Amino acid sequence: MSIQKIGVVGAGQMGNGIAHVAAAAGLDVILHDVKQEFVDRGMKTIDKNLQRGVDKGRMTEDEKQAVLGRIASTTDLGDFKDCDFAVEAVVEDLGVKQQIFGALDTTCRSGVILASNTSSISITKIGAATERPERVIGMHFMNPVPVMKLVEVIRGLATGDDTTQEVLSLAEKMGKTAVECRDFPGFVSNRVLMPMINEAIFCLHEGVGEPEAIDTIMKLGMNHPMGPLTLADFIGIDVCVNILDYLQEQFGDPKFRCAPNMRRMVEAGKLGRKSGAGFYDYGA
Repeated sequence: MSIQKIGVVGAGQMGNGIAHVAAAAGLDVILHDVKQEFVDRGMKTIDKNLQRGVDKGRMTEDEKQAVLGRIASTTDLGDFKDCDFAVEAVVEDLGVKQQIFGALDTTCRSGVILASNTSSISITKIGAATERPERVIGMHFMNPVPVMKLVEVIRGLATGDDTTQEVLSLAEKMGKTAVECRDFPGFVSNRVLMPMINEAIFCLHEGVGEPEAIDTIMKLGMNHPMGPLTLADFIGIDVCVNILDYLQEQFGDPKFRCAPNMRRMVEAGKLGRKSGAGFYDYGA
């Protein structure tokens, strides 16, 4: 099946980024969220990110408008009936994802691939909510989507070979480098990343170093582009907590136990950049 039109469920940080890169690659996109204000916010972010490209001379104003013109918005999943591909990018909650995939399975044509941008949850369990598990796959984009090249492609137990190849080709068309892995909790990226972030936060909790010291040591000592506390703020501290809780539940391994100060920050509403404060202060 030729993929020319894709539906994106979720207009937040990841969803609007996926819509951005898909439209920039020449695909028609329908961006969905449950409220119009969320969709409008997502479209505003896409406009702002495209404008950065115009300001830096990477694209013209006409090219920017052409990309925006390929993105339609909706609050009705029924509008996905003509899509050739659908990808979900909502909260990391298995029940929510299964509900969405059940609805997509009913709405989308037979044979259409249903992908999840989940960063940790089982693709096999998500696919079980549909009548097409062989056409369900993980397509984990990295944040920020317009900048980061990697897409982690995750095969569920029932995912077909043809589904995997089509998604690898789609990711390449979107200007990404796709790397395949198997369906284990956290896959590769977050199974390795989250314990590192968590240990850095334990270092802060135990007074081993201040945030700036921990981040600088990891940046300069390990050649990381940003320190683990800055990265946690960027990802969202609540997202980190959710992933760690899921990994501990699935593996039963205490190495995934969430640092207590991180959980308290979430309870206080300090979620990182998106809330204006986390391990660092970002203002309003």
